[in-house]
Amino acid sequence: MTLEETESTESDPKQRSRNVLVTGGAGFIGSHLVDALLMRGDRVTVIDDLSTGQLGNLPRGNERLEVVKGTVTSSIDSVASRFDSVYHLAAAVGVKLVVDEPIRTIETNVLETSAILRFASQQTIPILLASSSEVYGKSTAIPMKEDGDLVFGSTMKSRWSYGCSKALDEHLAMAWFRREGLPVRLPRLFNTIGHRQRGGWGMVVPRFVEAALK
Repeated sequence: MTLEETESTESDPKQRSRNVLVTGGAGFIGSHLVDALLMRGDRVTVIDDLSTGQLGNLPRGNERLEVVKGTVTSSIDSVASRFDSVYHLAAAVGVKLVVDEPIRTIETNVLETSAILRFASQQTIPILLASSSEVYGKSTAIPMKEDGDLVFGSTMKSRWSYGCSKALDEHLAMAWFRREGLPVRLPRLFNTIGHRQRGGWGMVVPRFVEAALK
């Protein structure tokens, strides 16, 4: 299942309703994905600790939506459903958060990703793991290539902990693919902005909009 396939198919009785897990589903990007999946007719389970996401981003009263409050590591064993696919969007977000709390950033990105990959591998569930353009680091190679060399800054600067942790996530995902045949997709997202995004963690566009409105 790809992001392009998240169009409404409720009018098509031949389309089987799928059971989908979305981590970080109450966040900015995750909540839009949840909307699209529900519109398509899927059953969706969201795992989100609400550290940066909001329940208000999710629709209310939809019987095909279940929300589990917690991290992946604390909640995944309580989820009994058999899933057709997993979207892993749970991550530390925002430059301010990355710079101010590098331990939280690294542990969230690496440990939660490790947990969801292990879970998906147990049932060979196709998983999309949202990576980041930060993985390219300081590389000046144009055009950028997914198999190109990565160039990060000094470990003395916590700013690079995010890109490094996301790169390690990709290494983990590819290791599961090579060893267990786990179906994995790794899109590197670039500066995504839009409705429901908040500026509290350093996102500049929402802060510019807020300043303009004031």
